Amino acid sequence: MVTNAPDTTQRPPAVILAGGRSSRMGRPKAGLVLGGRTILDHIVERLAPQVGNIALNLNADPGIGLPPGLAVLADAVPGYFGPLAGVLTAMRHATEVAPHATHVLTVPTDTPFFPDDLVVRLSSVPDPEGTIAVAWSGGEMHPLFALWPVAITDDLEGWIRTDTKLRVRAFIARHPSAAVDFPMIATKAGPLDPFFNINTPDELREAEAWLQRLKDRKA
Repeated sequence: MVTNAPDTTQRPPAVILAGGRSSRMGRPKAGLVLGGRTILDHIVERLAPQVGNIALNLNADPGIGLPPGLAVLADAVPGYFGPLAGVLTAMRHATEVAPHATHVLTVPTDTPFFPDDLVVRLSSVPDPEGTIAVAWSGGEMHPLFALWPVAITDDLEGWIRTDTKLRVRAFIARHPSAAVDFPMIATKAGPLDPFFNINTPDELREAEAWLQRLKDRKA
């Protein structure tokens, strides 16, 4: 398990969701190279200062070396049930590694530019105890960037076993939730959605260009 010091006890655990089939990319997205490093490395680097520990939900060999100590979790339910199976896996894992945590963070493995204040802002919603805090940008929901209450773990497992469509948004609608809006990232080439995700080779090339613009922005 990847951990981050100092005091991480008050930070939620996080699970990177990489259990999908990557059909449009044709290979596991965690191992894609962006700026000379894997996307997984970029995501772990962004997460580490924000969370208590990090694990990876993965159902296949990523074909790469993983960061040292990163726990790898197969889906908690047999068969392929989509991203909700990864969320359930994250909840189950959180109760084991952080029994006092009320929430677990999930992030997908194909979104390397997400905000470095993601957890702080998701945690700031009113009445957070039983609320699913979900990231939004540009009027769009990003349902896998969310803080999930572990108290709804059993309900999610029941939903997975009985609902045929397995829609993440539909499950969120069953529970109290809060939308947390994040601004675009300003660059000289125009605004970048911090939740820009990579599903195709063309989008990987586009991400390379955005990465360079972000480096130029900091220079």
